[in-house]
Amino acid sequence: PEELKANMKIKSITPRPPRKPRLERAASLDEKSWRRWRRFRTSQESLTDPNETSSSNGSLREASPSPPTRGRASPCNPCCQQDSLPSSPDALEASPVGKSRGGASDLGKRASEISSAFGGLLRGKGFAGGKPRLSQIMPARPLPPMELNVASHSLRTANRIDSDCLDYRHYSQHKFGRVSSSLSDSKLQGNGTLFDNCSTDSMKSTFSVLTPIRAKDVRSRSYLEGSLLASGALMGAEELSRYFPDRNIGIFVATWNMQGQKELPVNLDDFLLPTDPDFAQDMYVIGVQEGCPDRREWEIRLQETLGPHYVLLHSAAHGVLYMSVFIRRDLIWFCSEVEYATVTTRIVSQIKTKGALGICFTFFGTSFLFITSHFTSGDSKVNERKLDYNKTIQALTLPKNVPDTNPYRSSSSDVTTRFDEVFWFGDFNFRLNKDRETVDSILNQNPSTDVSKLLVYDQLTSEMSRGSIFKGFQEADIHFRPSYKFDIGKDSYDTTSKQRTPSYTDRVVFRSRYKDDIQAVKYSSCPVIKTSDHRPVFALFRVKLRPGRDNIPLAAGQFDRDLYLIGIRRRTTRELQKRLEQKDQRSSSICSIS
Repeated sequence: PEELKANMKIKSITPRPPRKPRLERAASLDEKSWRRWRRFRTSQESLTDPNETSSSNGSLREASPSPPTRGRASPCNPCCQQDSLPSSPDALEASPVGKSRGGASDLGKRASEISSAFGGLLRGKGFAGGKPRLSQIMPARPLPPMELNVASHSLRTANRIDSDCLDYRHYSQHKFGRVSSSLSDSKLQGNGTLFDNCSTDSMKSTFSVLTPIRAKDVRSRSYLEGSLLASGALMGAEELSRYFPDRNIGIFVATWNMQGQKELPVNLDDFLLPTDPDFAQDMYVIGVQEGCPDRREWEIRLQETLGPHYVLLHSAAHGVLYMSVFIRRDLIWFCSEVEYATVTTRIVSQIKTKGALGICFTFFGTSFLFITSHFTSGDSKVNERKLDYNKTIQALTLPKNVPDTNPYRSSSSDVTTRFDEVFWFGDFNFRLNKDRETVDSILNQNPSTDVSKLLVYDQLTSEMSRGSIFKGFQEADIHFRPSYKFDIGKDSYDTTSKQRTPSYTDRVVFRSRYKDDIQAVKYSSCPVIKTSDHRPVFALFRVKLRPGRDNIPLAAGQFDRDLYLIGIRRRTTRELQKRLEQKDQRSSSICSIS
């Protein structure tokens, strides 16, 4: 006690709880690894240094009655050095070198208070070398095994190189050293950076999903003035094989007599996007007869249904005959200028309810012609309908500026011979040569898709077999019920006093310059759309493509931008409303009383 009184001068202090941990910014991967290495080195030094007895807890240092020892402090954590020194007036007063002078009788009492206050705290923890150690936490269950390569599928896709440019990585390494010098494994390891397979794969990805293009290929591309099948041509074989490896394009062709109804169907998904094929088509061509008064609204609805992957390449009208051509937005650069022409089959040319509308263009090296028609109506007016056909093929002046891909096989008297692939669709108005009772009995006997007995009486099938109409054209097998004439909003055929006979008035036929270029995949109707007395009829085709030349007038990516933006906005608004309705339904509760 006497020696303690002589050597120690301690002011009365009150023990404080430990300080709250400081909030620091999140450290990066490099900082964490460097700090971990420094801690390991510091721990090794503390094991060999007998004077290393300092505590990592700042509160314990403040309350220590003995003078602070000068141990080695870690340079990576300056806050520890600040905590070890008194940084406030209270801390200065609480330090052993404070200026307070106590009497000799109070020194022993104060020392006993300090030892009793911290004795229990120090006895409750195990210390080794003056530093507290926490017990190791083990997981409750074993962790699941991990794959050796944890790179995601998107990274693997991004790192995949197009088959046509497999030598590009090797070429780039030797020419400009882009891959080997900037982001190689050796350089990452040399910098001391910690990384795994996933981060390495992502950092080494120097190619986008787009196919890399060599500078010499860009120089040699001739585009608008190229020669036939030139290497690197925009319409050439290389680009065709890149986008269509099997050189086949999927085309959706549809026809619908809307009966002039103002009301449009609520949903067109079942019409344009049937569930039977797993994938959507590359091109959509929709022809309408007796179209709705607001043609622009109809086109917006088509764009809204097809979504942002498709753009309106071209649309045209002839009175109440409408045609719209949608194509995938990636393919608009390979289309020529689009041309169209019209023909009126009525005696009075000002009345444009009957006639034909044709749209043509060249895609790569294959020329297409799409015709939608509305022929003369009436059960017995077969000859008038054949006259409508003959007038159309003679008076339709196409093509105009786009050159013919094979003029040696063309005829000036038939427009359908001047194109490689021709699709003709519309309300041809050919009927069944049978009375209503017989047709009804056949339909009742075969409610499914067996309509072979009805086709025996079909006027168009009979005339095509004779060669009097649609020469050289084909039609896919019919396995759907007659598309005309229904009661609006119902599945029943005409129940009015006229009792019109159900017929296959709406058809899709096709022809090609080359054999087996067109393959019909599906031919059906859409019975869920009931806003007209006609049901929409559609067909899916696989059409063979050929490479072409660049010296043709190109559309150069032209499409209806305003329509695209309006359709996408409506589609987004519709999705948001749908989600809001679903959320309201989940939040609402229904009470039932039994």
